[in-house]
Amino acid sequence: MNLSGLSLRDLEYVVAVADEMHFGRAAERCNISQPTLSVQVRKLEDLLGIALFERSNRRVMLTPAGQTIVRQARIVIAEAQRLLALASEGRGAPLTGRLVLAAIQTLGPYLFPLILRTLRQEFPLLALALSEARTAEILEGLRNGRIDAALVSLPVPASGLTVSPLFVEPFLLACPAEHPLARGGALRATDIAGPDLLLLDEGNCLRDQTVAACGAGSAAGRHATSLETLRSMAAAGAGYTLLPALAVPAGPDPSGLTVTRSFDVDGPGRTVALAWRTSDPRADGLAHLAAFFRAHAPAGTTACRDDGVARPRVGRRDSVADPV
Repeated sequence: MNLSGLSLRDLEYVVAVADEMHFGRAAERCNISQPTLSVQVRKLEDLLGIALFERSNRRVMLTPAGQTIVRQARIVIAEAQRLLALASEGRGAPLTGRLVLAAIQTLGPYLFPLILRTLRQEFPLLALALSEARTAEILEGLRNGRIDAALVSLPVPASGLTVSPLFVEPFLLACPAEHPLARGGALRATDIAGPDLLLLDEGNCLRDQTVAACGAGSAAGRHATSLETLRSMAAAGAGYTLLPALAVPAGPDPSGLTVTRSFDVDGPGRTVALAWRTSDPRADGLAHLAAFFRAHAPAGTTACRDDGVARPRVGRRDSVADPV
């Protein structure tokens, strides 16, 4: 028996006859002629190789086999209706189903805790799978389908991708408390282009942005594998570094070993964006997700407009303060 010969419509005809126990009334209910309904029911019986109904001039009755088939047909029709309902729900919601959302390693651990509760409230039918990686790995995952959307730092190669800017995150200086940069007047990025500059390892976009902002050579300073290690190296007196604002803990360093300073207006920073495959059929929903991130840009960052232009700066986070 081939499933291609079995249609939901024929099952609906059989259920209608079973409900009405009359071919004429069943045909009227199904909005077809009685001869057409009778022919379709016969075709289904031939396909199944059993008689579903006992027919006479006076009445129609289900056969024992027909009772079993009709009972299962009702289940099949109900599940088909459920499938249509699920599809309808998906069309009505901005974004639903499983979504693999990646973030660069210097952003994910600090942004996700701030946004997840509101994100789940805004997208209740979205099943998020979160991951972190370096930019190159994320872009490869986007293009081969392992990742659906990603929070990255601009610029990135946009071929085949839609890249929607979300917010600008400023960089802050973290230095030993006894270092000359821990105090003084206005702080400029060029003030820290010295041998004491601590950098992340090769392959981290934050490393490249730090080098570009400070005008330092790519080989300058000592290297670390994570922001937390950079912070610890500064506390140990090994040098100073740039940290993204979201990675700066609230309040002053309880150990008193480091000082965090903000820069002058137009200081260094990075633009965070949401990227996804342009071919993804959920493009409208992903654009809605990008709009959500813009609308909920964390304190201390500058939200971007839809066209990528930064809006007026949001007030600095309470955890970021110049030393007195």
